[in-house]
Amino acid sequence: MSERLSWGFALNSQALPLLRQLLERGLIDRIASPADGMAWQPGDLQRLLESEWQRSRAFVAIGACGAITRLIAPLLQGKEHDPAVVVADAQGRFAIPLLGGHGAGAESLAHSVAALLGGEAVLTGTSTSQQHLALDAFGSRWGWRRGPGDWDTLMKAAARLEAVALEQQSGNPRWLELPGLPPQSSAGVPLSVGVERSDQCRWHPPALWVGMGCERGTSLSLLQRCLEQSLAAEGLAIEAVAGLASADRKADEPALLQLAEQNGWPLRCFSSAALSAVPVPNPSAVVEAELGTASVAEAAALLACGPKAQLRSPKHIERANAGEQGAATAAIAEAPQQWAPQRGCLHLIGSGPGSLSLLTPDARAALAESCVWVGYGLYLDLLEPLRRPDQLRSDGQLTLERERCSEALELACQGLTVALVSSGDSGIYGMAGLALEQWMALAEHDRPAFQVHPGLSALQLAAARAGAPLMHDFCTVSLSDRLTPWAVIEQRLKSAADGDFVVALYNPRSKGRDWQLGRAQELLLAKRPADTPVVVARQLGRPEEDVRLHSLGTLPIEEIDMLTLVLIGNSSSRVEGGRMVTPRGYPGAELS
Repeated sequence: MSERLSWGFALNSQALPLLRQLLERGLIDRIASPADGMAWQPGDLQRLLESEWQRSRAFVAIGACGAITRLIAPLLQGKEHDPAVVVADAQGRFAIPLLGGHGAGAESLAHSVAALLGGEAVLTGTSTSQQHLALDAFGSRWGWRRGPGDWDTLMKAAARLEAVALEQQSGNPRWLELPGLPPQSSAGVPLSVGVERSDQCRWHPPALWVGMGCERGTSLSLLQRCLEQSLAAEGLAIEAVAGLASADRKADEPALLQLAEQNGWPLRCFSSAALSAVPVPNPSAVVEAELGTASVAEAAALLACGPKAQLRSPKHIERANAGEQGAATAAIAEAPQQWAPQRGCLHLIGSGPGSLSLLTPDARAALAESCVWVGYGLYLDLLEPLRRPDQLRSDGQLTLERERCSEALELACQGLTVALVSSGDSGIYGMAGLALEQWMALAEHDRPAFQVHPGLSALQLAAARAGAPLMHDFCTVSLSDRLTPWAVIEQRLKSAADGDFVVALYNPRSKGRDWQLGRAQELLLAKRPADTPVVVARQLGRPEEDVRLHSLGTLPIEEIDMLTLVLIGNSSSRVEGGRMVTPRGYPGAELS
């Protein structure tokens, strides 16, 4: 199963800017468009669609629904075979899943396209209209793959609001906390999550890793048979396999690489030292003499399968049939829940000060793609209007930042798409640094994708509300000494005062830290006059927002709390007409 591409195309070149946005965000892989200022030549677009239809997973089309429908109509084969098709208008106001809403992921893609373009996803499916979970589609964001089964019957039963029999056999069970689940009954149409094969509807979590060893030059057909027999012996589904693993000497083995590519799996390879450290039930003295480890297949499967993996199937040896060459060994390990870092993604979201209107399109798109939102409850409350029934919310406590990072990273390592939410900008006193440190501590092959999405900082919004106080050099200082010694904070305040910086104070005052702001005021007053203007901005971007101008000498310390940002001008800052400005140059300086 080689990778299938997502295409974006437009009926004319005017929509190229929208397509480029989608390409930059990774929502499409390729753009098909006539040259700037030109139109498609007759038949060109139709021929492109014909050539790419069967080998593509999705198309995002910019243009009229009717025109797109007529283009794709001759290509339709059925919902099990057709790619997703999403249509957006030229202004990016609407994204419509025209084809493959559930099974091919068009509804999910429409949400992401609309979020990025600042538009609205127009969905007409029954699950959406009833605010129910799309049982045949939601698992993709959890890293799962669908098995065979009568999914049509399941979805029709769910649409009639009939009960469904849900069963969790393996994989992450937190999907059972989703708000859009149907009513449940043991007598209902069955839906399960597990690694075993089933003729009924089942999502397969990536909980299995197959360790394989082979002689040099082993035939691909032999490896395939070895794999299939190992899975069949335990009744395991190939859809539950997360990847292949072997010794590092096999990293360039052609048949192993082909087997991995055909199934869309990673191939992880380990050193002999790493493999030899793993206890296995069936060590081999012959293998040890040749490779320096007594096990390849069993040890590699256990290593690749993540923490606390268990051997599900001991090694199985397969030898060449007529016309084949080589020999192969396969073993299968199972993760406690699931383990597929290569399928997972951790999005670090800067949610801005609070108002949804101040959320960046990039952050909004990442939220739309994520199946779990992890964050402090207050910040998640502000984003709640954007959350769908297929998205799980995981609230954490304010001071337990490292624990939230660990939770989000573990979920991403399991193959989930996860949003870790901070207020303001995630990279400014937010979660990005903590999460990145933990991500760096993982082995390279155990790292999920990691993306930081900038947000509007309280500093920027406070400055905008007050006028233009940041037109010269400025700095930010957090007065919280929970993670930074106060002696270091005090030295930074002194340096900021000496350098005549405009200073933004984050975390200025709390019930347990009520003296630090007064000390900061004292240090700054030693270097600048008492009438230096100060912006005191509380609850920025929220209905309770309050922004006031004061002076450094009359700072209302008792009114300031952790929801406040304090912005202190430099020696040239001034207030006029209720607005604060810091000139771009000092008196006498010439601006070029």
